[in-house]
Amino acid sequence: MATQDLATRSAEILENLTEIRSRVQQAVSSSSGSSKSATLVAVSKYKPASDIQACFTDGQIDFGENYVQELEDKAKALPTEIRWHFIGTLQSNKAKVLAAIPNLYSVQTLTSIKAATGLNKSLPPERTAPLNILIQVNTSGEDSKSGLGPLRADTKDVAAAELTQLARHIIKECPRLRLQGLMTIGALEQSLNAGNENADFERLKETRDVLIKALAEEFGVGVDKWGEHGRLLLSMGMSSDFEAALTAGSDIVRVGTGIFGTRHKK
Repeated sequence: MATQDLATRSAEILENLTEIRSRVQQAVSSSSGSSKSATLVAVSKYKPASDIQACFTDGQIDFGENYVQELEDKAKALPTEIRWHFIGTLQSNKAKVLAAIPNLYSVQTLTSIKAATGLNKSLPPERTAPLNILIQVNTSGEDSKSGLGPLRADTKDVAAAELTQLARHIIKECPRLRLQGLMTIGALEQSLNAGNENADFERLKETRDVLIKALAEEFGVGVDKWGEHGRLLLSMGMSSDFEAALTAGSDIVRVGTGIFGTRHKK
């Protein structure tokens, strides 16, 4: 890309990033959550390293990628201060490659004990910080979405639920992982219901509350086993609905198109 074109592209991205940051802050200020800050993950799938570098130069450190190979390549080419979030479908046979990325900050899409065990075993010995893990929950029940089934207040046997079993496994059997929270991709029609309560977001909040109660009963109230924040975080909301997600209490939003524009597949 020519220097002038690169400068124009960078200016466009930074303008978008500034607008998204402002909208995030406004939404957080009216949030029903306990936190008055939120993490903006810039989803850079299919975008060149130069786009990411432009955002990083402006202070953006959290970036999300969907594919292990693309994340590995970008991590080698870009500053080590970047915090990479893996937000794609995780196959257990890719855990070793993913875990080897030094500045991998979180995996937001864990759905199996096998993958959790693979990540825990594959993290290099020189890594001192635990890898943050979010369990993906399919709040909409759509077949096209990955994730474990949500928990409800009236769930009869919460301890036996697949989601609870995975959370327990991370805490008890994976000392190099940190259970940070829950993640969901809500149904598109929920995002389009402007002004209405998003059922998928509310379902994730309920799941978090039920899970925390189950973990507290097993591991003891006040025992910080699920994250540096002392609570389970929620990652929900993308370009089309991040403001609604933040208002509902999301701690992490994943915005790609709003920052980088429409993606073109390779």
